[in-house]
Amino acid sequence: MELHQELGSNDEMFQAQCYIYKHMYHYFESMSLKCAVQLGIPDIIHKHGKPITIPELASALQVSPTKVNSLQRVMRMLAHSGFFASAKMHENQEGEEEGYILTTTSSILLRKDSPTSLTTTVLAMLDPALITPWFSLSDCFQGNELTAFETFHGMSFLEYGRQNLEFFNFLKEAMACDSQLVSLILKNHKEMFEGVASLVDVGGGTGTLARALSDAYPHMKCTVLDLPQVVADLPESKSLKFVAGDMFQTIPSADAVLIKSVLHNWSDEACIKILKRCREAIGCTDRGGKVIIIEMVINEKKDESKQLAETKLFADMQMMLVCTGRERNEKEWARLFMDAGFSRYKMTTTCGLNSIIEVYP
Repeated sequence: MELHQELGSNDEMFQAQCYIYKHMYHYFESMSLKCAVQLGIPDIIHKHGKPITIPELASALQVSPTKVNSLQRVMRMLAHSGFFASAKMHENQEGEEEGYILTTTSSILLRKDSPTSLTTTVLAMLDPALITPWFSLSDCFQGNELTAFETFHGMSFLEYGRQNLEFFNFLKEAMACDSQLVSLILKNHKEMFEGVASLVDVGGGTGTLARALSDAYPHMKCTVLDLPQVVADLPESKSLKFVAGDMFQTIPSADAVLIKSVLHNWSDEACIKILKRCREAIGCTDRGGKVIIIEMVINEKKDESKQLAETKLFADMQMMLVCTGRERNEKEWARLFMDAGFSRYKMTTTCGLNSIIEVYP
């Protein structure tokens, strides 16, 4: 009886129970989002042109009548999470009918035909190859492998990519989606490219970001450096060319070197090697060049929202899971720059996840 009374009055304990259960179930939200993207639900709602009811959505998806209720439950949760919204419609025999509409998130980022679509990124980051290593995280801590990815798959992330080209190409498409969003940010910082006549995008993939920059700044000659299998047979233009090479060996000389979402893949020692090659590349010019780094900067105590800080910490965990890299705070970035021979840097916070870091010799 005493135990019952103690538990019944201990609201804090039951709130803690709810907190634990919420986080145990948190991946349900991710998997439901993946399901909606795979089914193309945002595109269906967009083409419908008005709030869509569950029966109408089920018809468009050709869902069996036995699964309509399940579809409604998935949509209810995704609406609660903010990916969709419910809208009141007309009265019927059962009362006021509701339909689903797109939110800003699903309209701009989750439609496959949107120029800023992240659908490929969602599917790539939630691919079984990247999800299943979490089951080996505790084993990794007690084993000899460098990462949980290696513990689970029996090989490194890079080796897995070499043996699974479809997966490798899928990740390249996901990075291209991210580059499209980053290009919007860089176009708003014209001052950053004043006096820059030539730029090398290190690890620039298929050139999504470099093409956007060459279009925005026609005076600038852009070069993309990446592995031979990445840049082979890609179309060039008057202001854009591709060079096959290894960033650990040499980087073509230019007024500026751009490196986006690359350094977080590597250890501090590897980053210093890459940054030294970057310094050599801009040191060959007489314009007093710079390195422009696009990366996350962890600052959980000063980030403007808990969501922003938490997302960066999640990204750091992803790096821990698959490779020897990490997301870094400003102090850790500064140490890398000094160790690579640079004298100063300027850090600019953007409205997105990434910061822009300009590093000078």
